[in-house]
Amino acid sequence: MSITPTDQDKLTPRTGQDRPELQQAIQEIVDSGFAGVQLRVHDEWGEWVGSAGVRKLGEIAKPATNGHFRIGSNTKTFVATLVLQLVAEGKVGLDAPADDYLPEFDLDREITVRMLLQHTSGLFNFTGEYYPDGTVVPGIPWQGQEYVDGLSHTYQPEELVRLALSKPVRFAPGTDWSYSNTNYVLAKLLIEKVTGRSLAEEMQRRILGPLGLSGTVVPGASPEIPEPHAHGYYRYEDAGQWKVVDVTRMSPSWISAAGDMISTTEDLHTFIAALAGGKLIPAPLLAEMCKPYPKIGYGLGVFVQETDCGGTVITHNGGFFGWGALMYTTPDGSATLTASLTTGDAELDFAATAEAFQKAQQKLVTMVFCGGQAGSADEPAQPTG
Repeated sequence: MSITPTDQDKLTPRTGQDRPELQQAIQEIVDSGFAGVQLRVHDEWGEWVGSAGVRKLGEIAKPATNGHFRIGSNTKTFVATLVLQLVAEGKVGLDAPADDYLPEFDLDREITVRMLLQHTSGLFNFTGEYYPDGTVVPGIPWQGQEYVDGLSHTYQPEELVRLALSKPVRFAPGTDWSYSNTNYVLAKLLIEKVTGRSLAEEMQRRILGPLGLSGTVVPGASPEIPEPHAHGYYRYEDAGQWKVVDVTRMSPSWISAAGDMISTTEDLHTFIAALAGGKLIPAPLLAEMCKPYPKIGYGLGVFVQETDCGGTVITHNGGFFGWGALMYTTPDGSATLTASLTTGDAELDFAATAEAFQKAQQKLVTMVFCGGQAGSADEPAQPTG
């Protein structure tokens, strides 16, 4: 951290009124086109919580600062943590073939459990692949009217995996890195096979219950989201006309354990601080989790990012249409940033929304972890999960 409060500052607790720069930052994010933002910061100054924008289009109420939201790919950090707990107990081998646990899929024996968690398996991403030359190989529908029409459709995780396995791999296992939601659906199925319990049950037993994360849900195919919550919207073009659809209630089975969980900024803070603080997995496995793959800085379910102001953050963000979630911590868990962003009816296409999301996260990370200096903690936007 680049800002160290004086002893007198520590004796005077700061409140939201003392940190107008944070309120201004989230208001600027709303002004850039987002419908609403919730932000929670824990650092040397204590806790700051605020929100900006609206809870729902057509209303004036701001998002609740304790509101529930869809956390997208932050789910992956929870799933990776659970797998590593099984590794710690000797029930799963981190460098064992994933095929040992999931023989029904006839996976390449070179694909290890580690490769699933680190996105180095080479498996096709069932939400579609985008190649450097501009080639797009589609997966399940996740854009346009076809996506909207399927919001209530229930996908089985095995269905998503078999779709991915029917497509060409991106590369030989372990030879490169490519973000693939398929890896984490396989991780879910592995957890269920090894434990004999559903992912939701095992998550509650091992992580949510012990940490008291009462606002966090593993929804499966349920479209429900607990109150209070903001609303997320999807703006798209169909037959030459722009439409805006409320996508708050939907079946998240289309993304499964790659991004289906619901949480709050407080629960995400508690989880990521506990993880970084060594309360969930043994130190050697935490070190493995935070060992970044050189090409992209991805460990096992987390990104490890260096800031230009000389620090390091452990993070995983998430987003899909309607929703964005941020989760950052210092390596020791002493400072965290957790946030939710919802999209509304602003005239932003897919690329513009992804760019706005990335600028928003950069703004907040710079402010919290670099004292407002020109720094960055970039990671590629992952809009589908």
